[in-house]
Amino acid sequence: MPNTSQTETAIESKLGSLRSRGQGALIAFLTGGDPDGKSFLDNATALVDGGADILEVGIPFSDPIADGPVIQGSSQRALLSGATPRGVLGLIKEISLARSVPIVVLTYYNLVLATGLERFLKTAQRSGVEGLVIPDLPVEESDSFRKTSSKHHIDTIFLAGPNTSPTRMRQIIEKSHGFVYMVSLFGVTGPRRELDPVALHSVKRVKALAKGRIPIAAGFGISRPEHVAEIIAAGADGAIVGSALVEIVAHNLEDRERTRVKLKDAVSDLKKATNPSLV
Repeated sequence: MPNTSQTETAIESKLGSLRSRGQGALIAFLTGGDPDGKSFLDNATALVDGGADILEVGIPFSDPIADGPVIQGSSQRALLSGATPRGVLGLIKEISLARSVPIVVLTYYNLVLATGLERFLKTAQRSGVEGLVIPDLPVEESDSFRKTSSKHHIDTIFLAGPNTSPTRMRQIIEKSHGFVYMVSLFGVTGPRRELDPVALHSVKRVKALAKGRIPIAAGFGISRPEHVAEIIAAGADGAIVGSALVEIVAHNLEDRERTRVKLKDAVSDLKKATNPSLV
């Protein structure tokens, strides 16, 4: 069922369309400007061409509290190459003009405030951004942000953790648009060999609380096709994969074409896992 509190958004429409065909969504993440602008554009395009349903782009920040060593390293590479919020939004605009894919930005509130709320959201909208994830923006203090982002037709996507109380979870479900970002484990981002059983339990719990009001996508620690298949089978509408893809970039910095090919192949395998009939 779609979100009934407002007109269905482009992100919700994408997730709903896939679900109606018995598929989950693959949401693929890269850090904007890593390792440089041109390489990032090539890599992000490879993700979309490989089958990513939604592209998530991180704006590099010097103190990314939600991220583990892999994504922290990518932020440092991007910052050293001169990446800025304005520059990353410019790169996103190039992607949005070249490929038809919903784009979600992950950033931190200091960067939004430094730019100015209205100015940041206006630029984001013009760049083709459909949704924003801001890990350090509490849902309880988000009214002004949500009002402004709604004016610019950008979804505000809140994170929920395994230990989020039912009361707070209902508030997150009520105030999120696009999807709820379910953090599927305790800790920071990073690839894991095994999917934590907490992830599957958390998805089932949040799906029960959401009652079809809004899609649920799970991330953190999801890095392999079998992880994607498990999380979709548990009821998630989407699987978010970041560190495993950023790691490919980090391991192939000297060979741009190899990076692009490996990213496309990795995403193709991950995308197949969102379709139970192909698993």
